[in-house]
Amino acid sequence: MNIVLRELMSSRKSLIWWSVGLLAMIAGGMSKYGGMQSSGQSANDLFAAMPKSLQAIFGVSTLDISTALGYYGLIFSYLLLMAAIYAVMLGANSIAKEERDKTSEFLMAKPVSRRRIITSKLAAAIILLFLFNLITFLLSAMMVNYYDSGAEITSKIAALVGGMFLLQLIFLAIGTSIAAVSKRPKLATSIATGILLLTYILSIAVELSSKLENLKYIIPFKYFEAKYILAGDGFDAVFVILSVVIVVVLINATYILYQKRDLNI
Repeated sequence: MNIVLRELMSSRKSLIWWSVGLLAMIAGGMSKYGGMQSSGQSANDLFAAMPKSLQAIFGVSTLDISTALGYYGLIFSYLLLMAAIYAVMLGANSIAKEERDKTSEFLMAKPVSRRRIITSKLAAAIILLFLFNLITFLLSAMMVNYYDSGAEITSKIAALVGGMFLLQLIFLAIGTSIAAVSKRPKLATSIATGILLLTYILSIAVELSSKLENLKYIIPFKYFEAKYILAGDGFDAVFVILSVVIVVVLINATYILYQKRDLNI
């Protein structure tokens, strides 16, 4: 069987379950907005009165949660976390599972190089991420437009999801590179997820202290924040370039490290 198709087939159930989670998050969040429509401004005041630490945790910041799009921006910070976890686990599992599940010998017996194996796995992972983002966009556009429709709203949701896709590529590359270098495949996913959670905690810390402002350049969660995209600022060119550099470096590292490492068969 084609390796790309094999990877897609083995990951289809996971994508379905993550899609169900997306539906629950988006529908549940926007339904709460529907319940507070009549008192949206008071909700803004409520969040504004909270300590800055709680505002950072909730991801409120400068968002106007009295609007459907602003409230979606609040939900989006949690969607980003979900998307990043999915991507980093997908990346780590796609490389590590052959050794973990003792199928390396079967795969390596095929007349294909390790480089082609990595390329095929990455291609399948990117297709899955594309489908994940497409589902996110369709669900988001449907739910937000239910409460407040407009071409501008749909375009801003598309921009948010575009930033999500770039973030996922970063964490996909982090996951594959860690799995490629790790001699203990069962730990690869845990290590990759641990790094993700550390960066997420740091992103909250940066919100709490201006002294940590420069750390934002090494924290992917700060690259595509909803508060800037929804304000019309678009993507920061510096962060886009950083994203591309990180992905290229880590993907190259994945190829190099995986080809040099002795596999556990």
